[in-house]
Amino acid sequence: MSMTEEEQIAQMKDWWQRNGKPLLTGGALALALVFGWQAWQQYQTNQAQGAGALYQQLLETTLTPSGQPDIGKVTELAGKLKSDFAGTHYAQYASLFVAKVAVENGKLDDAAAELKPLLDKPRDAAIGELARQRLARVLAAQGKAEEGLKLLDGEAEKAWLAAREELRGDLLVQLGRGDEAHKAYQKAKDALHEDAAVGGLQMKLDDLAKGDA
Repeated sequence: MSMTEEEQIAQMKDWWQRNGKPLLTGGALALALVFGWQAWQQYQTNQAQGAGALYQQLLETTLTPSGQPDIGKVTELAGKLKSDFAGTHYAQYASLFVAKVAVENGKLDDAAAELKPLLDKPRDAAIGELARQRLARVLAAQGKAEEGLKLLDGEAEKAWLAAREELRGDLLVQLGRGDEAHKAYQKAKDALHEDAAVGGLQMKLDDLAKGDA
């Protein structure tokens, strides 16, 4: 039996009463999620652009006649990066830069203080390895080569293996452990591609060989 027009309208009204509100609510929620995600993406983009511009200013502090950055300006810009863009790659790049400047100015304690937090919570593996190797060098310069050597325990990722093993060799030489240094240098050389420059490593190996002669 077919429904009259009035019955069809009444049925539609009844269906809308039961389902219309949930549909509107669900649609609003979907729109909110879409706009929320777009806003978050825009915020992330703005953060990256702002941090990148500030980091570029930090790098430009070296563009002086002497090539030495203004320490005050470095401190100011790095501090702003760390406070306004904390947790970003750029904030950690700033710490690496500040540590480099500190080493160049003989402030090894300050350099170590910048590098240690990066080692604990790096934003990525590259930052972590750079912080590890640079901190090991700083410790060695402070007369703590043994402590620096412990940072180099274990295997590095393939891309970092040669650099880490060469550094291990340097620290072992400093500690007077020539045989172990030779093994580390050889491991570093073996980790390099055949067409890579190995001159510096070969010189270190040759120097150790002369010392043993």
